[in-house]
Amino acid sequence: MGLLGLFFLVVIGGLGLYLYTPDRSRSDLEARYLKPNDQIISVLGTRIRVRDSGPQDGKYPPVILLHGFGSSLETWDGWAELLEPDRRVLRLDLPGSGLSFPDINGDYSDRRTLALLIGLMDAKGVTKADLVGNSIGGRIAWRFAEAYPDRVRRLVLVSPDGFASPGFEYDKPPKVPPLLSVIVWTLPKSLLKLNLDPSYGDPKRLSPQIVTRYHDLMLAPGSRAALLARTQQTILSDPAAILPNVRVPTLLLWGQKDALIPVSNAQDYLRLMPNASLVAFPNLGHVPFEEAPTVSIIPLRAFLDEPESVNPR
Repeated sequence: MGLLGLFFLVVIGGLGLYLYTPDRSRSDLEARYLKPNDQIISVLGTRIRVRDSGPQDGKYPPVILLHGFGSSLETWDGWAELLEPDRRVLRLDLPGSGLSFPDINGDYSDRRTLALLIGLMDAKGVTKADLVGNSIGGRIAWRFAEAYPDRVRRLVLVSPDGFASPGFEYDKPPKVPPLLSVIVWTLPKSLLKLNLDPSYGDPKRLSPQIVTRYHDLMLAPGSRAALLARTQQTILSDPAAILPNVRVPTLLLWGQKDALIPVSNAQDYLRLMPNASLVAFPNLGHVPFEEAPTVSIIPLRAFLDEPESVNPR
């Protein structure tokens, strides 16, 4: 090997060391993010973090909140604070996200996630709930409502995932770029922020504290490998065969500046779902509950408070 080859090896090795992002210790992350009313409970052998707040015997069923890809239950802080005075709020970290442990079987399929959600509801004594999901959490929510209609009173889908998109075809494993696997070894905070910016209608609302939270929790032991596995195991089913079976009252909430899943997708849901309505936010993006909780919660509260006889359409 010549001097030039050795020079390049040294540069590449130094760059690798500079970009290498090790896991954070679980004890440090729990000290920072685990709250007094959090529980880490075993559901079907997988340890899941759950936050259970608000009155336990309120007038309405509990509200269950399902976050999106790479997120955690903290994403719902703004809404939860506004709901807790009169509603029981259950939120969880999906396996391998936030402070939940990776799935004990390494199974991140939708079927497994639905089984874990049923198991969690049973463990918490919840027979029926108002179910809210964002992005992939939205996909899990509408699939759950179709599979277990007796367990859902009302359904709220915030920029839900589920229709085919580049790299994700129906009934096929996704085309995951090999380069994505490097997140297991490197995840600079600056690069993560670039990926979070499109989630906001106005990226200026994305505070450094929120970026730090996302970054910290994605560095939980096993989290990045779990996120990669969840992506690789995502096999979409054609929603046209499922959504017409979702009969519960459904509210779609969407930011018109959503750069991840365009608001135009809402028309597919409205076309296929017999009991759905849409509220779009002109200046918000993919996570309106995080970007502007006091604005985005207004239609949510109105929908959840409607008398049972009111048809949202």
